[in-house]
Amino acid sequence: MTKGEMESVEVFTSEGKGRGLKARKEFLPGDVIFAEPAYAAVVFDSLTHLVCHTCFKRQERLHRCGQCKFAYYCDRTCQRAAWLNHKNECSAIKRHGKAPTENIRLAARIMWKIEREGSGLAEGCLVSIDDLQNHVDSFGEEEKKELRADMESFLEFWPPQSQQFGMQNISHIFGVISCNGFTLSDQRGLQAVGVGIFPNLCQANHDCWPNCTVIFNNGKIELRALSKISPGDELTVSYVDFLNLSEERRKQLKKQYYFDCTCEHCKKQIKDDLMLAVKAGESKPSAEMVKEVIQFSKDTLEKISKARMEGLYHEVVKLCRECLKKQEPVLGDTNIYLLRILSIASEVLSYLQMFEEAADYAKKMVDGYLKIYHPNNAQLGMAVMRAGVTHWHAGLIEAGHGLICKAYAILLITHGPSHPITKDLEVMRVQTEMELRMFQQNEFMYYKMREAALKNQKIQVMPEPSNETSPSLFHKKE
Repeated sequence: MTKGEMESVEVFTSEGKGRGLKARKEFLPGDVIFAEPAYAAVVFDSLTHLVCHTCFKRQERLHRCGQCKFAYYCDRTCQRAAWLNHKNECSAIKRHGKAPTENIRLAARIMWKIEREGSGLAEGCLVSIDDLQNHVDSFGEEEKKELRADMESFLEFWPPQSQQFGMQNISHIFGVISCNGFTLSDQRGLQAVGVGIFPNLCQANHDCWPNCTVIFNNGKIELRALSKISPGDELTVSYVDFLNLSEERRKQLKKQYYFDCTCEHCKKQIKDDLMLAVKAGESKPSAEMVKEVIQFSKDTLEKISKARMEGLYHEVVKLCRECLKKQEPVLGDTNIYLLRILSIASEVLSYLQMFEEAADYAKKMVDGYLKIYHPNNAQLGMAVMRAGVTHWHAGLIEAGHGLICKAYAILLITHGPSHPITKDLEVMRVQTEMELRMFQQNEFMYYKMREAALKNQKIQVMPEPSNETSPSLFHKKE
């Protein structure tokens, strides 16, 4: 965090919420309030050989550390940049015989940094590691058991020649990781690949309808303004996806972050009516019918989850079609159970290259999302982008270009022009604009050229659907 960025925000005591961050100057939508490198960060256990341990980019061919045979890097530049943080880890892994889990590795990296620099206020930080909240006192029995197991594993891994820390210090660090570990995504922001600690970001409180968003870009997290922010306004981010009923969001926040959400949207249950919408008009369904369809939707979502895990995508499509048939006469177009099925159906059908049906569902999904989400929501932007690409694949160039332009406008604010996904989208926007012009001049020629182009190139297959939702803000065990 630069001196200028540090001067544009301040830590304050927020009533009923502990510490918070507030603006000291005006910010407009899309402004970067601050960019912060990780105090410490590690790659997830399952991806250690697929992602660079310095910049967190996914690469086809990575260079392995010749000493510990565990860490992987893009190239010599990334390897050299990592050495200060990897040096102790490297020898500890060799001594231990294998690398421990991501939580242990992250705790060790934090401890080695404290050993090097002390636990006081680090350069560019508004608060010290000692001052971060750990919520260990609020842990339930299961969490306490996991904490004890992590501490035992840590002590086995921690080298005897390194500075020895008391149990309270170690417990504090694991508590900090548990409630402040921030999810790092790959370079395109599509997959969660690691976890890191960012002390300044940790000071931003939650709001279900926030004025800021957080994006991992080029090795740093960026806190970006979503709406106009005046000096003195509190800076807030959302810890959970808004696409849940207020009661569900509050339960999730209490379980994972140990606080009761008192934001306006939760207190007044704003948008809950849209998320529970039923068909209006003369043929309004009975309460019993609505209850039955929602239960059927929940059961179907469980079956879908199982089929996706097993890679049975045609079965997923069949389940979605059956569910939509039951939902459409009963549920309103913004009902979250309808939107969840539409989202899965459009994603899986795109993967199976059944683009026309996928586009139809994607359009309905986006229409619903636009009525629910904040207009500058990153998840909304990504969903609109996917819908635009699906329409383009289906040969629906006008609708595809319109959706890609809408997504680009959102991502310019949420991700910024330098983010790889925004750059990709700009290329798509230019290409679809050119195709649209050709289509408007001569529809017949456009389809002929498109057909020839698709014959000569492999169709760009959509990525295989994953069971994960888009990366959440903080890395929490469910």
